[in-house]
Formats: sequence, structure tokens, C-alpha cells
Amino acid sequence: METKRQIHSSLKVLLVSDLEKSKKFYSDVLGCEVTDWWAIRDGFSGLAIKLLQAGVTKDVRPNPPAAGERQGFDLYCYVEDWNSLDELYHEFKEKGAQMAIEPWVDENNGPWKEFAIKDPDGYCIAFGGTDGF
Repeated sequence: METKRQIHSSLKVLLVSDLEKSKKFYSDVLGCEVTDWWAIRDGFSGLAIKLLQAGVTKDVRPNPPAAGERQGFDLYCYVEDWNSLDELYHEFKEKGAQMAIEPWVDENNGPWKEFAIKDPDGYCIAFGGTDGF
């Protein structure tokens, strides 16, 4: 018996220090559709975030690195193939995104290719995938 899919999508909630600045970044740099309710790119099953104004700046807390890692991650976006990944990298770079991790390939896992950017509050958003497998 096939299980009915009950969850269609989800939104990551990010507390931000300056809501208007964040909306502009997600719209202008990441190419998201930004409304009062969300910032999305490629539909709700793509990059989907709810941006909320933090009450106080200390509440804006990007994830610290995991044990043994140098960079913490707040969101991870999977792509279909490396061509799409390269296109995103060049698009974001041209629009002035701050790179947290330049593109690299992990030959032992997939191989897997990824890069990561930081938003105005230091949230780290990674993009990665295998090459169409």
C-alpha cells in the first residue's frame, strides 16, 4: 500500500536584524520572490524561508560549526546537477553574494560538489549535489 504524502513543503524561519535589508538581499542577490510572508525561489519545494524581524539583535544566531567543522550551516539546498550548481554560483557571485565556501568537489561522496554563501546576518546557505545521479 502506497503511503499518502502529507507534507508538501516547509519553510525555514530566520530571525534577522534588519527585515528590509534581508528582503532586499534575498530578492536582489538570491533571486527569490519576497513577500510579507516568505522568500522563495523555485517554489515552496525549492529555497523557502520565512524572514522575521528579531526583537533584539542578540536573537540573530546563525548555527555554529558542527564538531570538527570550520563552517556552520543554516540551510542546505540540493540541486539536480553540477551545471545548475555552477549557474547558481556564477549568478550569486555576479550579484555580490559573500562566499562562505568556494565550489569544491568531494570525490569520496558521490562525487559531491558544493558551495556556500552568507546572508547579511551571517546565516550560511549551502548549495550542492551530485552530477545528475
